[in-house]
Amino acid sequence: MATHADIDLETVAQLSNGSSGIAASALTESPAVAGAVVLATCNRYEIYGEAPNPNDVEAARAALVSRISQASGLSEPLVSRSFSTRTGPEVTQHLFAVSAGLDSAVVGEREIAGQVRRALITAQHDGTASAGLVRLFQAASKTAKDVGAQTALGSRGLSIVSVALDLATDLSENPDWTTKKVVLFGTGAYAGATMALLRERGCTDISVYSSSGRAEGFVASRGGSALDVDSLRPAVAAADVMIGCSGSDTRVEADELAQVRADSPQPLIAIDLALTHDFDPAVGELDGVELLTLESVRLAAPQEQAESLAQASGIVKGAAKAFEQEREARSVDSAIVALRRHTMNVLDAEMEKVRARHGCTAAAEEVEFALRRMVKQLLHVPTVRARELAANGQQDDYVAALEALYGITVEQPGTSQPATAAPAVVEAECPVDHKGRESA
Repeated sequence: MATHADIDLETVAQLSNGSSGIAASALTESPAVAGAVVLATCNRYEIYGEAPNPNDVEAARAALVSRISQASGLSEPLVSRSFSTRTGPEVTQHLFAVSAGLDSAVVGEREIAGQVRRALITAQHDGTASAGLVRLFQAASKTAKDVGAQTALGSRGLSIVSVALDLATDLSENPDWTTKKVVLFGTGAYAGATMALLRERGCTDISVYSSSGRAEGFVASRGGSALDVDSLRPAVAAADVMIGCSGSDTRVEADELAQVRADSPQPLIAIDLALTHDFDPAVGELDGVELLTLESVRLAAPQEQAESLAQASGIVKGAAKAFEQEREARSVDSAIVALRRHTMNVLDAEMEKVRARHGCTAAAEEVEFALRRMVKQLLHVPTVRARELAANGQQDDYVAALEALYGITVEQPGTSQPATAAPAVVEAECPVDHKGRESA
């Protein structure tokens, strides 16, 4: 997994270009990818994938790297170097920690849990979420709720936006948000969360701009004023704060902002929370303009109390372990079914002989009833042992024993495990992380 120091934010932003189509195209073009869920936020980009079996993980990774390269315009070698691959229980542990806010720039932030849920909903809508990935993401969301309910991390309600607004308050000559004029760029879920936090602070003069033309619909349900191309310039000229969280191809350039703000008497605080920069980084060099970025937020994020963090980490680890044990237990279901089928086939064959000799008499029925009850009792211990061995990761030993003792060949329906295939985790300074689990 790449860390904040591994990749610059611009590269991460390029990697995430076209992220919405990565999962569907990878599933269409490569049989090695059985399922995929894309988690793309303002400062994170991950692809969780699933492959039919462990031998397909590398092929799935290669397919995802190829698709990301095509969508981003970056070379395959660069994309490949930008991602590491996680498999097995590491994937579960990572996603649970991400959903609980333990892997965020602001530890315990509340927004990421909703983003994880929406990532799964989108994948289900697009038909790219496999059954294993659905279970994984649903369990991650439940874990996030448990962390929020059982620890002080949830009670603080911190988020990237809230820390950014705190910073803006500290930088303002007048900390009263009821007097501020704000221009908000973007109409997505992140912009909605920003609008809600602005309202909580008493801000009422909020104008919204969207290059996609969705501002009218956005303000219809949330309040505020919609801006178009013509009304944007005067709104920015009069603004005290402008916040970018759209990540669109259109960005505010420094030269343009300087012209628009030439006659503005009040200072401007620009908060750029978009992964692909809504504002030219050079705007921070303009007179009267303070620029806050994701890096600013990361550096200013408060350190959580060790006790709360330890408690949350314990919940995440416990939930991840339980999920893996349950998954391992399910992995022997086919072996249990094979043993039962084999045993019942033997019983049915013997009963055919009994009926052929004695007919369908009451005695034959009693014999059949007694034999089926005996078989059920005989299968009880092997079934329990199968699940116990699976919970300890020894399901292969059980399958080998069936083959050695009974000549039963167990056909696995697909040993893929939900994992992160090509995840690019981009956080604050932009980490990118590529994963795969028995999936790529």
